[in-house]
Amino acid sequence: GAADRMVRKKCPSNEIMQQEIRPLLAVDIIEQLHRQFALLSGGRGKDGAPIITFPEYSGFGDLLDEDFQNVVTYLTSIPSLDAASIGFVIIIDRRRDKWSSVKASLTRIAGAFPGNLQLVLVLRPSRFIHRAIADIGIKLHRDDFKMKVPIVMLNSLSDLHSYIDKGQLTCELGGNLEYCHSQWIHHRTAIENFAVTVKTTAQMLQKFGADLAETELPNDVLCTKGLLSTHTEKHDKLKDELKLAMTQGTTLLGCIKEQAAKSENHKLNPDEMENQTTVERLLAQLDETENAFEQFWCKHHLKLEQCLQLRHFDKIPLGSQLHALHGDQLIQSNHYAVDSIRPKCVELRRICDNFANEARKKHDILSKSLQIHMGIDKVRWITESGVYILASQSVDKCQSQEGAEAALQDIEKFLESAKENQLSDLKNIHNQYELVLTADVQKALKRLEDVKEMFEKRQVSLKKLSAKQTRPVQPVAPRPESSPKRPAPPKTPRTTGPASGKSRPTLFLCFFPLTLPRHIMNELIETERLYVEELQSIMEGYANELDNTELSPLIPTALENKKDVLFGNLPEIYEFHNRTFLKELENCMERPELVGTCFLKRKEELQIYEKYCQNKPRSEALWRHCGDSLFFQECQKKLDHKLSLDAYLLKPVQRITKYQLMLKEMLKCSKNQDGTAELEEALSTMLDIIKSVNDSMHQIAITGFEGNLGELGKLLMQGSFNVWTDHKKGHTKVKDLARFKPMQRHLFLYNKMLLFCKKREDTTDGHEKPSPSYSFKHSLKMSSVGITENVKGDIKKFEVWYNGREEVYIIQAPTMDVKNMWVSEIRKVLTGQLEACRGIHRVGVLSRHIPPLNLPRTQVFSSRGGGGADGRTVHALSYTPAHAHSTPLLPPSSSMHQSATVPLRRSYQLRTRPSASSQLAVGLTSCVRENMCERAE
Repeated sequence: GAADRMVRKKCPSNEIMQQEIRPLLAVDIIEQLHRQFALLSGGRGKDGAPIITFPEYSGFGDLLDEDFQNVVTYLTSIPSLDAASIGFVIIIDRRRDKWSSVKASLTRIAGAFPGNLQLVLVLRPSRFIHRAIADIGIKLHRDDFKMKVPIVMLNSLSDLHSYIDKGQLTCELGGNLEYCHSQWIHHRTAIENFAVTVKTTAQMLQKFGADLAETELPNDVLCTKGLLSTHTEKHDKLKDELKLAMTQGTTLLGCIKEQAAKSENHKLNPDEMENQTTVERLLAQLDETENAFEQFWCKHHLKLEQCLQLRHFDKIPLGSQLHALHGDQLIQSNHYAVDSIRPKCVELRRICDNFANEARKKHDILSKSLQIHMGIDKVRWITESGVYILASQSVDKCQSQEGAEAALQDIEKFLESAKENQLSDLKNIHNQYELVLTADVQKALKRLEDVKEMFEKRQVSLKKLSAKQTRPVQPVAPRPESSPKRPAPPKTPRTTGPASGKSRPTLFLCFFPLTLPRHIMNELIETERLYVEELQSIMEGYANELDNTELSPLIPTALENKKDVLFGNLPEIYEFHNRTFLKELENCMERPELVGTCFLKRKEELQIYEKYCQNKPRSEALWRHCGDSLFFQECQKKLDHKLSLDAYLLKPVQRITKYQLMLKEMLKCSKNQDGTAELEEALSTMLDIIKSVNDSMHQIAITGFEGNLGELGKLLMQGSFNVWTDHKKGHTKVKDLARFKPMQRHLFLYNKMLLFCKKREDTTDGHEKPSPSYSFKHSLKMSSVGITENVKGDIKKFEVWYNGREEVYIIQAPTMDVKNMWVSEIRKVLTGQLEACRGIHRVGVLSRHIPPLNLPRTQVFSSRGGGGADGRTVHALSYTPAHAHSTPLLPPSSSMHQSATVPLRRSYQLRTRPSASSQLAVGLTSCVRENMCERAE
């Protein structure tokens, strides 16, 4: 059939034709087929010609030519080429119709039938009048039909049976051929869909195979693994498609065979046999395609695996014997790159042999060196023992014959033990390697010769004394300054040193650095656990109780809907420490050197303390109004706390300042060890956080400033100074007085502005410490500021001037370090503005043809006559676009915030104190000031 012929076309030219002219399928004309105006029942004529039946169809005359042409073309394409070449037998059933219908049918068939015709059988109208008209019409118009085959007009079914056997006709034509049109359509669509599936699957496999063949092999392990995984995944998907197509064909073949199994006498008609053959051929082709694809895939997969092995082979460090063995295995497995692997294996063996020879030589040298050092230890022990023996022999006892003989025996025993220790080996080694031996060996041998000489002299003297008694003679022997101690014999092999007295300090020094960091880490974790427990008690015992309906009558009115004011972002702090930070610190218990990395990893989260400290004054003000209420007393009683809530609310401030102390102690005992750089960076980060918190606490106390502080950029520095003014415009008296009477001002340096404020001490109650506030007095835009670093007469002074020295402010810092830090930070701001301005003009010159701005370097950094011999002046920029000052400034260098040395152990106790925001700011300020002082030292 059409599907079978479509399967057979496999050459490239046929494939191109298939792409250009697609065969007509049942699904394309499914609606026309369901009208049943033409049938291919499967019957055959006497010589095997296929039979096409045109049954009675009332709307035959209304059919479109295109629909008729498509159906007839499709039906003639179904039989095999052999059957179609015999010619088709046409049966036109018009027994209930008129001659006009017969004529129309013959005319259409004659003009549009695409196949060969063998015979046309017409069942003419059965009614008498129409039959007579048909007889006359066929005689008159037979030539008009232009058919080269006979047209037989039949009067009845019995006449038809004389031409066609009943077994080849359907029941409508008096035959016994079983035919169901809907089932026939279903089978045709299923067979053709399967044929399309087979074709599509074959094309997919062909394309995938072409892609695999064109794939270049990667040069690294990772890419090779990725390619192998990708190709394997695609192969598995195609394998599933093949299985699905095979299942579809097998099911279809079973349905066709099921018809033949309905009864023993039932036989498949030729068309059904053709359908069965077509499906079987498609299944065979699919199986053949699958086998060919699997063979190709196995070769490709093997090549990818060998490529991965080769990349692993290339990645193994040179000099490994296992590397060469791995290469031999690849060669034996017929690797595709055997020509490149074999030279590498030869080179590897050469390198391994050279390494083995060098290692052997090194082993011999080290063995000799060990032997020498062991000999040195023996010599050292023997010489010290010898000196001990000589020094311990009392001169008075040696005056008698018995004493002299006893001393002589001690010396002879010692000399005998020296021979047993084979000290001659050290001399032989010295003679053999004299040029390369260190001075230690020569010193040991010299010491041995000296002691030997001393023993020989003492032995001669004692022999004389033991031979005859003479008056006491002072023997030549070194006397120790104190009572000597006999040295312990050396250990083998040599470990901590020749003298046993030095072994214990050495061991202690080696042990101490390993113990102290762990001790500090343990304290950090324990205090962190206690901190988390205290935060939990605050949240559960106070914050959550505000929502307890049983205690609602005790809650003061001033506290209603102000839970966030009292506790700030304490819940956020608790969640961070409980869920994250404590667990990460505990993971560093066995490896304290990683604690620096832990702090660096969480430096962004630790910024939450700034928000807490900024809310602290509001929290304290609220506590002063309602802290003595029954609600807080009841909560404190339930928790069994000795101190009230305000003491616990200070815990976060105390904790954030203690981290830098722990890190500093950890850094002291971890110099030149793993993690030192991370510890230093972590310490700097924590000090920056403390400084940022401290600065923000001062910033929120500024009053009287009409602008928005948030628009001034980052707060870089803040501090108190003595300030003198010297303005060109103004009263002369004010100008003169300004030189002698300083003003106390608190300065705030931002990216865009410098604020001058006056510090005021405000109190709410007489018993409380004053709370500082900063009354705004004056401001200078940094875009118009210049600076002179040194002022004649005082090294702690520097000048800040405005608008070309129309306004001059002489600022005296409390220390030189504070001055240097401020001058450095102001210089960074001005330099950043210069760079931003140059960048803007560079863009303007390129885009809008603005004349380039000439800013000579001397305009930014220059000397001023009135500033002393080394006075350096930084001028403000003469051209400053408004948007040039939005350039972000990097935070101040962490090196200027090094923390002060504080004892490691601090009791973690709660203390009652007047709760005022001033204490919080002062506490943080003192912490930052300590670090600045340490840097100055």
